[in-house]
Amino acid sequence: MARAFPREGSGRRRGPVRRSSRTLLIVCGSKETERQYLQGLRDHLRNPAVSVVVRGKACSPTQLVTYARGQRDLNRDGYDEVWCVFDVDEFPDVADAVALGRRYGIRTAVSRPCFEVWLLLHFADHRAHVDTYKKLLPLLQRHVPGYDKTRVDFLAYRDGLASARERARKLDPSGADHTRNPSTGVWQLTDRMARPADP
Repeated sequence: MARAFPREGSGRRRGPVRRSSRTLLIVCGSKETERQYLQGLRDHLRNPAVSVVVRGKACSPTQLVTYARGQRDLNRDGYDEVWCVFDVDEFPDVADAVALGRRYGIRTAVSRPCFEVWLLLHFADHRAHVDTYKKLLPLLQRHVPGYDKTRVDFLAYRDGLASARERARKLDPSGADHTRNPSTGVWQLTDRMARPADP
């Protein structure tokens, strides 16, 4: 009976080793909030088709995109996709960062006014203009009493994930119009984490 596999040292060459999953690098513009949420989502999905690396770096959007490019270039194996997640807040360089990301082949998930609008959409279909994080915070605290941006537990948001995606798509069907208020492109990133094979 023939062997199903060659013996070790038999001289037969193996074919090329193929990665079993796509790899995403996500770099967040805060050290805690977005990173903790996205790591929680990654662990919840446990998607064997995608490997997700999440990093946080508190800096301006253009600095974040430049940092993400550097991280990509340092990885010899490469990433299939690189994402930057950041807020509009008071940053004057958001449009520049988005343009720089396009130039470098880095995708951006921008939230206006802040990432907390994405969190709020897990609980409510909020469509009214909100100027700042401070004004949005009480709206989120109605659903997450004692919300602390340094300790984000994904389990508090898990059941509302599908609703957040649909609500965010209605606010900005392109996922890329950071001039709308409120809006967030995070739904596109969560789609990539859940279904990386989609175009």
